Amino acid sequence: MSVLRPPLAWGKRYLMCRPEHFRVEYAINPWMDVDAPLDTDRALAQWDTLVATLQSAGATVERIAQRPDTPDMVYAMNYGFVDGDHVALTSFRFDQRRPETDAAEWWFGELGYRTSRLADARAGAFEAGDAFLYGDSLLVAAGPRTDRTTHDVLARVFGVRVATVPVVHPALYHLDLSFCPLDETRAIVAPDAWDAEGVATVRRLVPEPLVLTEEEAYTFCANSVVVDRTVVMPAGVPPRVARQLERWGFDVATVDVSELHKGGGSIRCMTLPLDTCLDAARLDTARLDTARLQDTQALPAA
Repeated sequence: MSVLRPPLAWGKRYLMCRPEHFRVEYAINPWMDVDAPLDTDRALAQWDTLVATLQSAGATVERIAQRPDTPDMVYAMNYGFVDGDHVALTSFRFDQRRPETDAAEWWFGELGYRTSRLADARAGAFEAGDAFLYGDSLLVAAGPRTDRTTHDVLARVFGVRVATVPVVHPALYHLDLSFCPLDETRAIVAPDAWDAEGVATVRRLVPEPLVLTEEEAYTFCANSVVVDRTVVMPAGVPPRVARQLERWGFDVATVDVSELHKGGGSIRCMTLPLDTCLDAARLDTARLDTARLQDTQALPAA
């Protein structure tokens, strides 16, 4: 019989963007094909079903309106990383997605969040799909979408430990395509996405990994969302993966989001957790005070 572990402390409140203007008009990842047909009505229906599934699992969903000039804005995970009432806004790698930061900054500002723009630090690109709170560390990728030079900035902004996971796989370009926290000791992992340093980092932090093959990772099953004991996953999850999750005591709920896959993202990419708090990863008080001073000097809040 599986031993239940404490659930994640976050993952019950999300920001999402209905894909009113979703389209694939450029290719900034290997999944995007500007010549492939896209059924926008089906994409909307799939998104609506995803929202209903998350709510049925116990999550709260808040919405941001999509700007007509941001075809990828449905992938809300990448707006920024939330720590309580503070948001470190993404510094996108590609020009096409940068207007999303402005939209997110406005939305968070209207709700009273403090915001910091990573772009102001001039340390390179940081995309929030490359960052996860796990245990007592903030895991951050270094690779196609996030520069390692931003890790020190994140450590200063939040006053936390940052554990680096170098991503080297072009198709698994964000950490959220190869890493999915499940609870305090378990996670879905796709080590083919990382170099030796990344494999060692995740092995050290995750006592009980559910290891995917590269082929399994291509189903986007690591790009899932966990709401308490329910794992909301894209349709087509490998049966082996679903069986292991059920043995561990999770309920598996699947949603067909195949039209949204055409932009290179799945369920996790479309959901920005709003209830993350980095206290477990916080540095000691003296170092935190120094970090906050450096943050004030190097990265002014918007």
